[in-house]
Amino acid sequence: MPEPLRVGLVGCGHISATYLRLAPMFRGYRITAVADVNAQAAQARAQEFGLPARGVEELLNAADIDLVLNLTPPTAHAKLSRASLNAGKHVYSEKPFVLSIDEGRDLTTLAKQNGLRIGAAPDTFLGGAQQLARALVDQERCGPIASGTAVMMSRGMEHWHPNPDFFYQPGAGPVLDIGPYYLCALVNLLGPVRQVAAFALSAWPTRTIGNGPRQGEMIPVSTPTTFHALLTFESGTLLTLLLSWDVCSHGHNPIELYGSQATLYVPDPNFFGGQARIGQADGRVETPSWDHPLLRPNNAQDQANYRGAGLADMALAIAEGRAHRCAQDLALHGVEVMTALLESADSGRVIPMTTSCTRPDALAPEAARALFTHSTRTGAHP
Repeated sequence: MPEPLRVGLVGCGHISATYLRLAPMFRGYRITAVADVNAQAAQARAQEFGLPARGVEELLNAADIDLVLNLTPPTAHAKLSRASLNAGKHVYSEKPFVLSIDEGRDLTTLAKQNGLRIGAAPDTFLGGAQQLARALVDQERCGPIASGTAVMMSRGMEHWHPNPDFFYQPGAGPVLDIGPYYLCALVNLLGPVRQVAAFALSAWPTRTIGNGPRQGEMIPVSTPTTFHALLTFESGTLLTLLLSWDVCSHGHNPIELYGSQATLYVPDPNFFGGQARIGQADGRVETPSWDHPLLRPNNAQDQANYRGAGLADMALAIAEGRAHRCAQDLALHGVEVMTALLESADSGRVIPMTTSCTRPDALAPEAARALFTHSTRTGAHP
């Protein structure tokens, strides 16, 4: 069995703790060092998980690091990924992969030139609920999918996040922050997008922080916060996409796909768990059973959280010489769709895609079990 890839984690913010906590359950990689431009943040995270803290440049140039896990803020993703590839390291980046299609193309070219791989979150489309939905689509349990809806609408991040400023600045907003989850899920189910059209607005010029030490502070909004869009897929499916941080309450399902024989209800793609359901023409709703390891609750909130599954699949794919599922062509296509939504909303034009991607291979239960260590598979976890 090949040795696990040695992973250097860069960016010791909130999400780093999740990756570090869950990493021991996966095969294929192990996190061996952490780094951050804030040395104190790196030291604190290193002490918490018993790992060495290094400077960013030191980590990138280290001979004992095979892959860089890029958990920096999105505005720094492209720069760090480029430096990692130039240092001869594979890269797995948190979402969004980059903030422009040109950045993504440059990194893709650099990776190919250097014989390296790029992977990118989100990996929630590998979760049990999303993979059940994928299996139902592949089996045509609802018939051919003609159209659908995808909806993510909430009040916004300032109601729970103590420092929500970034979410309301260019480079974030609901499209670039939450959009990756929905777009990866939709490409997993329907294949690549052919063209998009969108309208957008900002409902309010400021937001009031509702949590933490800055509670009551007002922050400016400088990016659209509501998008109504249409996506046409290469398969011919037409889908309405609603993304908003201006909605107090709604009754829409996260994703609904309308087939010739039935409707497929797909749960929130922001999570690994949930339940896919089939709505029949006579009103009956079928809830198919599915024994998938990335569906089982594994945390104190009784949720399924397997962040790092995409990284594990990538590490094993490198060792096995196969394609990985959270691949750079999927990430690049997602970036183009998201930036095209922004462009369409600004210009009023329909934007055709210039990229495409291979639909990721399905992750059946047995393949999912192979992502876990033997002790995890035979113990209390999947």
